[in-house]
Order: sequence, then structure tokens, then C-alpha cells
Amino acid sequence: MSRRQRTAAVLVIVVGLLTIGFATGFGSEASAEPAVQAFLFDWQQGKYAQAAALTNGNHAQVAAQLAAAYTDLDATDTFFAMDSVTQHGDTAVAVFKATVDMGEGGNQWTYNGRFGLAVKGGQWLIDWAPEVINPGLGPGDRLAVLTAFAPRAQVEDTDGLPLLTDSTVYHVGVYPGRLANAARTAGEFSQIADLNSQQVLGQIQAAPPRGFLSLLALDPAAFHAIWPRLAKVPGLSYVQGPERLFDSIATEVVGTVGTEDSSALRAEGAAYQPGATVGLTGLEQAYQGALAGTPTTTVLVVNAAGRTVARLWTSQGRTGVPLRTTLVSRDQDAAAAALAGQPDSGEIVAVDAANGGILALASREAGTVALPPGGVLNARLEPGMAFSIVSAAALLGAGYTANTPLPCQDQASPGGSDRSSSATFASDFADGCAAAFAAMSQKLTPAGLAAVERSFGVGATWNLHVQAFSGSAPTASDEAGLAAQATGAGGVLMSPLGMAMVAAEVDAGTGHAPVLVTDDPPATWQAPLSAAGLSDLRQLMRDAVRSGAARAANVSGEPVYGQAGIVQTGAHSWLSWFVGYRGSMAVAVLETGTSPAQSAAALAGAFLSATG
Repeated sequence: MSRRQRTAAVLVIVVGLLTIGFATGFGSEASAEPAVQAFLFDWQQGKYAQAAALTNGNHAQVAAQLAAAYTDLDATDTFFAMDSVTQHGDTAVAVFKATVDMGEGGNQWTYNGRFGLAVKGGQWLIDWAPEVINPGLGPGDRLAVLTAFAPRAQVEDTDGLPLLTDSTVYHVGVYPGRLANAARTAGEFSQIADLNSQQVLGQIQAAPPRGFLSLLALDPAAFHAIWPRLAKVPGLSYVQGPERLFDSIATEVVGTVGTEDSSALRAEGAAYQPGATVGLTGLEQAYQGALAGTPTTTVLVVNAAGRTVARLWTSQGRTGVPLRTTLVSRDQDAAAAALAGQPDSGEIVAVDAANGGILALASREAGTVALPPGGVLNARLEPGMAFSIVSAAALLGAGYTANTPLPCQDQASPGGSDRSSSATFASDFADGCAAAFAAMSQKLTPAGLAAVERSFGVGATWNLHVQAFSGSAPTASDEAGLAAQATGAGGVLMSPLGMAMVAAEVDAGTGHAPVLVTDDPPATWQAPLSAAGLSDLRQLMRDAVRSGAARAANVSGEPVYGQAGIVQTGAHSWLSWFVGYRGSMAVAVLETGTSPAQSAAALAGAFLSATG
């Protein structure tokens, strides 16, 4: 060989030896990588006993420490990825990346960890120490999480005023530094409140020792029910004060809120976090994420004495965003005041006819006849002759005029009179004469009436973010069914809101879907009548208020238009309707009672007078 060839051969041999040496650690030991991968995989999969068997520590103790490593962190998942393994003979050092999903907040905590390995009995074993879990841990230390929520954002009226009102909130909690036995306090408290004791203990131990730590927020009724038992738990105390959290002037749409002990949080798998709130109904539920925000989360190292020794990671929370609605507080107050002045149960809903915005809705239980289920938004009720607004529109479209003669034989018209043979379409409507409307329905067709009903939004799809019913009316199969539907029976069902939207359409000449949140896009359509037909229908409604069945709503000032109806709902129970408008405000009002003498029109008049 030439000198150049001999030099090249030596280099090949040296490079080969180096390659083998790096691969084998320059000795006979196998690679440590399989042991590292197996340990991280078993740890990630929750196979703690198998992972512990790959260490040189006490297997039972190691398995327990691995299992508890992220318990107090509300971690939903953990992922480990091997980064590198540096091997020197029968020792090695592994570097890995840990990713921890921090529960419901959607945050991820990532950190780099490392641990040593050594060969024992021909097998690679991890050198066990607390810092294997995290480099910040020492003997006796553990990881803990501290969460802090900003106050829940408010549901607001159209002017940005809160719809929730101040009410007393009781905060049950502890001064962590004063507890003689934090574990006992956490355990007994958690058993009574049905919470996770380890998570409660973790929050207590991670909190500043001198300040008051609220563990549970309660309304007065809940507090007085549970405090006799909680008072026996050592170290528990409470503070109270006014907050906008539990009470609202429009509970049906705003909804209700639960706190730390809510079963709704447990059902979602959320870990215990002081200050957590959850919407249970209404807009509070529909907009939970926006209103609640996310907590500021800090991962801590806590020593055996329960003191914080290090802060490893902080994720800044997001403050909740207020929700602006179309409700008007002064109209809401007027509705509540009108209902408070009545001896019987009642409901009021008001909408802006120009855009469909819901202005007010209120209800009150009183008297002996309860309100029907479903509330202002979602009740399914027979509207009776209040529905004659819709059937009158169909009849006007079929050629009837206000002066069309038609005797009224109905002696049970709500608040009207028997005008006998001199009656006309206008007087029949004003008196709420069901017999006349049943007779006139012979000029209608099932398809024609159904089309008019649809054009008034009956059965339309609404996007209110809360449960609401736009109405339903099955297509009549015969003359009897058609006559029943023309009088608001025969399977016709409406909610108070649905009927208010009918009145709003007559007022505006354009149909709107109701709107509750100001950012929601409007949905509109053309009313089923010509301008002349709408004018005739409005005049019919004005006559009903001026001198007919709805005359109790004829208050001074701007004229009121509407229609009344009475529906028997039981042997001794009645439901009175008023549906109408004044200016740009359309309303539907209900009142229950034990006789047909109830007058929702009078209740509507009281409300409309208060709103000006």
C-alpha cells in the first residue's frame, strides 16, 4: 500500500471504533435509551408500579410519589418526550420534556427535566429522587397549584348597567397560618361540602398563610342550611358582604350561578378551585366561558411543613367579558312594579317593535292559581281570542272589511257585549266574539291560514341563547279545526314572547325575530298585509282597546292598540291575555285567576302607564 492508502485505512478503523464506542458507551453495557423510554411511557400512562420498578428507589414509595405528582394540579393529561441520553459506561443522564395540561383553563405547563441512571445487576435503573419529577423538588417537597379568579363579569342592560343586584354573599374559609391541622380541616370541610379533600388541602397549603382564603361562596339560604355543620370544623370561619352574584332583576333570562360546590362543575370534571363560578341557567349558562374568564394559575413547590418554597410557573388568567343585552332596566322595574300591585299571578314581556329587542320580562307568583310552566319565553299556552290578531289578518287578506256584517252570538266574549244583528267584523274583533270568528273562518283555507301564521313568526327558529318557544299551529284538517284555530284553540300554542312578536309585527309592518344580546344579528321579514290591510288591522286593535274587550288597557297619553283573550285552564282557573302595542313598544301580558273576570288588559295598562 502507499502511504496515503495506509493512512486512509487507519482513519476508517478509528472512526469505526469511535462509532461503536459512542453507541455502546465504549464498554459492554447496552444503551440506556430503552429504559428511559419505558420509564417515561409508564409514567405517562399512569402505570406507576411499572415505572417505579425501573428505579432504584423503594418501589411502593416511588409509585405513590409518581401518582401524587400532579394530583393537586388539576392536571387532565401529562406527556413526556425524551430529549437526549448521555451515556458514560454504566452511568447515564437523561433529559426529557414534560407537558402538563392544567385542567379546565386550557393552559399547558411545560418544563425540562433530567435524571440519572446506573446499571445494577445488568439492568439500567433510574436514580430515584424527588427532582426526577421536577428539578425544583427536594426531599419532602411536593407540587401544588394556586388559582385566583377575578370577579365574574356582569350581564348588563342596554345602557351597560348590571342586571344583577347586590345581595349578601357568605364566604366560608380559613386563615391558613392559623390552622392546627390543615389536613383535618380540609377533610372535614370537604366531606360536608362534597368536595375533593386533597384539592382543597392543596389550595390551603399553597395560599398565603396570613390572609383569609375563601373556600366556598354561598347565598343566604344555602349558608344557613349548611353552616350549623360547618361551624363544627376546626379553623373554619366566614365573612359576608354584598356582591352582584346571585340575584337579578331579570332572572328568567339572566339565569342563575353556582359556586365551588356546584354539581355542574363536578359533572364537567373540573377540579376544585376557590372562586370558581358556573352559570346554571339562562345567559349565565350560555355565556359561561366569556363571563367567568379563566383564573391566574401558579404552580408552587410546597415543603413538608406546608410552606411555599418556590414558584415554578404562572399563567395569567383572563378577566371575564361583560354581556350587553337589549333589556332596559327602567322598563324592567316598571314591569316588576306593575306585577307587585296585582293580587294574582302574572307575567309581562315587552319588545321593541322596530328591531325585536326584548326590553323587559318579569313574572310574579301570587294568589291561588299558579303561572303555567315555561315562563315568559318558553311557555306553551292556548292564546284564545288574543290570537284573533293573526286570524283577523288572514280574514282581511281574504276580503273581509271592518264593516262586513256578522252577528255575534257569543255571550261569553271577554269583556264584550252582545251587539246581535248589528255586529260587524270590527265589533266582533273588539268584543272578542269567538262565534263570529269561527263562522268567518269558513272563508279561509287551512293552507292560507297556515301561511299567515308563519308570516307572523309562528314556528320560526329563534337564536336567543336561552330556551324560547315561537309557537306552533298544526294545519287544520277540516272546517271545525279551522274554526278552532281562528279563535286561538285547535292546537294553537304560543308563548307570551311569541304573542308579543305578533303585536310588534303589526306595529312595525315588518316581522322580526326577538333579540336578547345586542351583538346578535337581526332577522326580518315582511308582514302578510298591504299597507292598507295593516292600517285596517291596527284600527281593529285600537277599537278593541278603546271600547271592546281590551278597554282596561286604554290609558291616557299615546294610544294603545291590542286584543284580549280569556282561556279556561281548569275547573276553577283561568288565564287572561292582553297582546298589543303602544308607540314602538309591543307587549304580551298574562294574569291568572279563579274566574273569567281577570283582566290582563288592566295589568298591561298599569305597565304601559309606568313606562310613559
